Amino acid sequence: METSSQVNINSKYSEELAEECLEWIKVITGENIDTSGDMDNFYEILKDGTLLCKLANHIKPGQVKKINESKMAFKCMENINAFLEAAKIFGVPAQETFQTVDLWERQNLNSVVICLQSLGRKAHNYGMPSIGPKEAEKNVRNFTEEQLRAGQGVISLQYGSNKGATQSGINFGNTRHM
Repeated sequence: METSSQVNINSKYSEELAEECLEWIKVITGENIDTSGDMDNFYEILKDGTLLCKLANHIKPGQVKKINESKMAFKCMENINAFLEAAKIFGVPAQETFQTVDLWERQNLNSVVICLQSLGRKAHNYGMPSIGPKEAEKNVRNFTEEQLRAGQGVISLQYGSNKGATQSGINFGNTRHM
């Protein structure tokens, strides 16, 4: 029996996005996996963390030093953890990663999808195919000292004018009765 919070988390899960993630993983790793975005399939394919580690190593060779092929719980969780560390190194923001138990104990597969989507957007930085919307690139502008000084002498119209008005006589809330 799922708790109401579990139902709520699962209702955010998108089979479409999960399928996109699995197809992307298949393209990058070359592994022959079922790319159905069905929750059970998504979980079964990723739960031991081995495919996630292989993905990290395809993005940047040698990123995950040791992939545990063992199906023992702590070994699988070590794999998931190694992948999460790699994802952070690849630039996935902390708020877009997931907790190991989200995947291992199937607590929040939606957060796993979010993390993979985020990683998918970073992949092009490593010369890999990416998924999702392309991220904006930094637009660095270089101004000369002269240009910067020129901007300091301007009184912006955004500051407006109060045409001599003051704030005297303005009371907020209840005034003091004496």
